[in-house]
Amino acid sequence: MSYISCALRAAAPRRLPAPWRSPRPFSSTTGPPAEKNVPYQKTLKEEGTKITGPSRPLPPSAEVVVVGGGSLGCQTTYHLAKLGVTSVVLLERDRLTSGTTWHTAGLLWQLRPSDVEVELLAHTRDVVSRELPAETGLHTGWVQNGGLFIASNKQRLDEYKRLMSLGKVYGVESYVLSPAQTKELYPLMNVTDLYGTLYVPKDGTMDPAGTCSTLARAAAARGATIIENCPVTGIQVRTDDFGVKRVHAVETAHGTIQTPCVVNCAGVWARALGQLAGVHVPLVAMHHAYVVTERIEGIQNMPNVRDHDASVYLRLQGDALSVGGYESNPIFWEEVSEKFAFGLFDLDWDVFTQHIEGAINRVPVLEKTGIKSTVCGPESFTADHKPLMGEAPEVRGFFLGCGFNSAGMMLGGGCGRELAHWIIHGRPEKDMYGYDIRRFHQSLTDNNRWIRERSHESYAKNYSVVFPHDEPLAGRNMRKDPLHEELLRQGCVFQERHGWERPGWFSPKGAAPVLDYDYYGAYSQERHKDYAYNQLLADEYTFDFPPHHDTIKNECLTCRNALALFDMSYFGKFYLVGPEATKAANWLFTADVSKAPGSTVYTCMLNKRGGVESDLTVSRINPGEPGSPLAPAFQGDGYYLAIGGAVAQHNWSHITAVLQDMKLQCQLIDCSEELGMMSLQGPLSRAVLQEVLDTDLSNEAFPFSTHKLVRAAGCMVRAMRLSFVGEMGWELHVPRADCIRVYQAVMQAGARHGIANAGYRAIDSLSIEKGYRHWHADLRPDDTPLEAGLAFTCKLKSGIPFLGREAVEAQKSSGIFRRLVCFTTDEKVPMFGLEAIWRDGQVVGHIRRADFGFAIDKTIAYGYIRDPAGGPVSTGGSAACPCTPGLAGEAQSFCSKPYA
Repeated sequence: MSYISCALRAAAPRRLPAPWRSPRPFSSTTGPPAEKNVPYQKTLKEEGTKITGPSRPLPPSAEVVVVGGGSLGCQTTYHLAKLGVTSVVLLERDRLTSGTTWHTAGLLWQLRPSDVEVELLAHTRDVVSRELPAETGLHTGWVQNGGLFIASNKQRLDEYKRLMSLGKVYGVESYVLSPAQTKELYPLMNVTDLYGTLYVPKDGTMDPAGTCSTLARAAAARGATIIENCPVTGIQVRTDDFGVKRVHAVETAHGTIQTPCVVNCAGVWARALGQLAGVHVPLVAMHHAYVVTERIEGIQNMPNVRDHDASVYLRLQGDALSVGGYESNPIFWEEVSEKFAFGLFDLDWDVFTQHIEGAINRVPVLEKTGIKSTVCGPESFTADHKPLMGEAPEVRGFFLGCGFNSAGMMLGGGCGRELAHWIIHGRPEKDMYGYDIRRFHQSLTDNNRWIRERSHESYAKNYSVVFPHDEPLAGRNMRKDPLHEELLRQGCVFQERHGWERPGWFSPKGAAPVLDYDYYGAYSQERHKDYAYNQLLADEYTFDFPPHHDTIKNECLTCRNALALFDMSYFGKFYLVGPEATKAANWLFTADVSKAPGSTVYTCMLNKRGGVESDLTVSRINPGEPGSPLAPAFQGDGYYLAIGGAVAQHNWSHITAVLQDMKLQCQLIDCSEELGMMSLQGPLSRAVLQEVLDTDLSNEAFPFSTHKLVRAAGCMVRAMRLSFVGEMGWELHVPRADCIRVYQAVMQAGARHGIANAGYRAIDSLSIEKGYRHWHADLRPDDTPLEAGLAFTCKLKSGIPFLGREAVEAQKSSGIFRRLVCFTTDEKVPMFGLEAIWRDGQVVGHIRRADFGFAIDKTIAYGYIRDPAGGPVSTGGSAACPCTPGLAGEAQSFCSKPYA
């Protein structure tokens, strides 16, 4: 028998600090080493002779073919069948669960720092604990023993309180416990170093084999076909008459199934399956491990434990524990084997030791507890530790449901349902942007360095506190705009979005460059010393006002009182041109953008259900010169689209899909890399720009929401009179080669007026003061313009049809059942989102977005509220922006006032 303490000493001969030091020498241990085996009584691993050939004949065609019989494959197939798709086939190369699902720990924690994830987890729990047993009469292996989150410091407990607040919105029962209360709940736990804990009594665990076999049976009963022992050997992709690549068929050694839709649920093998269709699947395979102890007296019925600060979890396994975690030096599975099934790796104790130390500290009895077995198997991990879902940008009909970062069991039910909706209706029910493959720019999804670095960092930091202003250190400097080096010298602290380095804020301490990734010192990499950028991030690891609060305040107030220059070059900049461009624009955009050239319109794009897929500005343009990124040549009509850079790929894919489905004769051109974008904002912006631009900037000559081609410092630029901060200002869209020259001219002209550089931290604050929306914060695909206070963007008074119009009109007729409301606080307390909104002792919603408004010296927050009784909400409220005194807690409409 192996002992945990002995394994620790064998792997780490260094002298360990108390309380992990054992008085017994390693040589005293007798018996064989721990075996490799999963802790479940039942698996689907074949006993005896392996079956050759598919478990049943292949049909000639299917509406949907799901590839991969793990948690996601089974859940997706079940939900497709439940939604009425009976012609669905699941293909598994071996047996169900044989890849990564069979060895998973099967934990389900109900609370996550995302409202959508809380809902996804709730559905999984409902499926395995209630729905499947009621439908099939079978037990899935669900055990509700509760969950306990350990906090060893105030910051961690603050994070847990935020989770608890969000949980109240969705009815998730949870309690913050003192160390003494924790000891009473879990007598074997060491609580001497605890700050507190968060107890969620209805958390639990699932059995992989029980869950997946029950899902398969339920799906088959509804008409789905489950075929095991049938590896996929090819994906047929054909190009239609309009040049669009579409899925045509799935090939196997035993036949071909014609289908317009393939769902890649192949887990670790998803990348190889994607290659068969020419689709990039940005994930990596790593070893992920836990050990199973011998029997522990008194452990029965104890809750599962997550000790995030020790990066370890303890899962109840009957009368024993499974102990695992996330280490800083995970082992990459470099050569993924096609034949690997129901397999386990040898556990590398040198890597796993760090979890042993944390586990013994938390439950001291483990020091003298035997290790029954080790479980080290492959898992797939992604760049942001979130799954990959949705339709691939490269091939229509090729969907992803993979890269679940060891959370495929707990997220499977919710994600399987959303993926089924995605396939059937073209979009999910919930806001799944955080999981959508389109959240990554196409230049990153096949960049192996970026995928590997970011996936490592996300794995290593999985149990770290999620602070509001943290930034990755991995995979940086992938996309730099033309002002990058100039701004770096001036103290710019960059944020990473969509691969771009964009200005976050400006440090008075000087340059703080982002260095090459050092893997936090793992893999014999030398850790960076005196890393200024990393230290600036670490200084802001707080849920209080950050230490750079006053620096950002200065940027904001300089903009409000004088003027500031914002480098927004990371924006997506697209041209929609061609004979049917106006027809496309009328259908795509909620506002009437078919105005005269020179106009600029703020608008939304919706989905069929009326949800907001994007907000952007659209400018009507005249044809220009061939090859010009500033004014391209085209036949027909032309529109210039400026879109937030963090969601540019999402917008590109949404527009492209609509154009393809409508078969319109127009073209979408991406000039994001060829153009820079500077925004000069503030009451003195006209005075400064008048010295730089060769045009009259008066209200009469250059009204709000218009644009012109003008010269700046001798360079041709497109100037737009717009604002995202609520001050008078202009955007300058500049060819890349001219950006430095134009920037320096503007800064020189603005020097005597007190001009300053400012970043996106200032934009966040300034924009929330004026009620401007941020897409994917207070505006998402599951929000409608009516709910978000953006009805003015919809051309409902015209007869022009647009995508989502019918849904918006139906909602307008029936009334809205939630709406966005603005709150301010008299007390100076920071908020960051997820906080519950209470009214008369009842939760009526939660905060989506919050920031501090320096002009009014108050915290401002936005959240959607609903009537707990289920009725429509009132639509009254002030139309002023929160700069107006006396608006605390009142409704806030979008402030679109042009500032003169």
